[in-house]
Amino acid sequence: MANGWPIATGIVEGAARHLIADRLDITGARWSPAGAEAVLKLRALISNGDLDAYWRYHLQQEHQRSHTARYQRQYQLTA
Repeated sequence: MANGWPIATGIVEGAARHLIADRLDITGARWSPAGAEAVLKLRALISNGDLDAYWRYHLQQEHQRSHTARYQRQYQLTA
């Protein structure tokens, strides 16, 4: 502001309304901090067009946790 540069408050407020208020500000809704954060992250991914890439990453990580990490030991076959 000291340099006379414009502040993008309208853009920031619009983004906050789009991501937060439109979904979380529902009458009677109660959100835990973890639940609200999860919803906001998903809405941001959708708005940015990154949901497909994130979902592929999520499935890869879940496969790693559920399968690969459990069976990564190498066994020697004996006759």
